[in-house]
Amino acid sequence: MQTNKTLVLTALLTGAMLLTNCGGNKEEAEKKEAEKKELKNEENVSPGNAINAFQEMAKQAEESQKNGPVETVDFRLLKELLPATADGLPRKEASGEKTGTMGFKISTANARYANADNSKTVDISVVDAGGSSALMGMAAWSMIDMDKETENGYEKTGSMGDYKTYEKYDNAGKDGEIAVLVAKRFVVTAKGNGISMDALKAALNEVDMSKLAEMK
Repeated sequence: MQTNKTLVLTALLTGAMLLTNCGGNKEEAEKKEAEKKELKNEENVSPGNAINAFQEMAKQAEESQKNGPVETVDFRLLKELLPATADGLPRKEASGEKTGTMGFKISTANARYANADNSKTVDISVVDAGGSSALMGMAAWSMIDMDKETENGYEKTGSMGDYKTYEKYDNAGKDGEIAVLVAKRFVVTAKGNGISMDALKAALNEVDMSKLAEMK
């Protein structure tokens, strides 16, 4: 009887050890996989890639300026593309302007949307850089692939139809932004507070990108 109890106890201990080892191996594998994913993300946004992105965009800007500065679209026309509502939020104000320096011009149209107590707000901007070097500061992300996630939120590049996009969102504060590059010269951005990313995307989709792409 004592021998049988010893065998049973030995079997239980052995099984427990095997389960512990399997769990440890699984955890180790998951840890390595997470490290590999993080390394891949770092490679995607490495200084080398960023430098290459700036160089490529600078080259495009130089080529676009060979025949002289590109005249940007009148900001009043850009303002017409700003929707009356952004995912149900009414427009509170709208503005526009054209600025120029060092041989290039930028046209900008902005609108703010909010609910009654301003607990939910969305800001939409449409910027025409005319394909100039100003794009290097506004849309360098368009030349980089990025996918980063933390416990608090995420940051990544992607696409919306044929257009490259950039997204950033904070889960705790419920605020974020999404931007899209259109026709290699227009940058449309929606930034929001107290709102979901789905709502921001819906607001951005209310801007007629096809019409914008045809403007010159």
